[in-house]
Amino acid sequence: MLNKTLKRMLPILLVVVIFQQWGKIEAFFNPTSQLSAQARANAQVTLYATDWCGYCKDFRRLLDRQGVAYKEFDIDKDVEARKRYETLGGRGIPMLDVNGTLLRQYDEAQILQALQHP
Repeated sequence: MLNKTLKRMLPILLVVVIFQQWGKIEAFFNPTSQLSAQARANAQVTLYATDWCGYCKDFRRLLDRQGVAYKEFDIDKDVEARKRYETLGGRGIPMLDVNGTLLRQYDEAQILQALQHP
């Protein structure tokens, strides 16, 4: 009985793991447009986001694919993060602070350019 249940659950677990690690998997198969190690190391990146935001997932995926470390704050759950977000002029999510440059729309070229310039 346990063996049958495990066989049913295995494909579901595999899909969940692949979904969670998609940015890293994508980077492995598509190494183009990678940032330099120096740009990755010097980048100061903060993402103001929520769990339910689809665009926030796009930002996370790009940062993960590029190997950029970032701080993420959920403005629905963290009151202090919400205050910082509002102080920065937050009027929508996601909002990405890259080396002091605020980005509100997912534009991969713009994000990569901001990451290149500390």
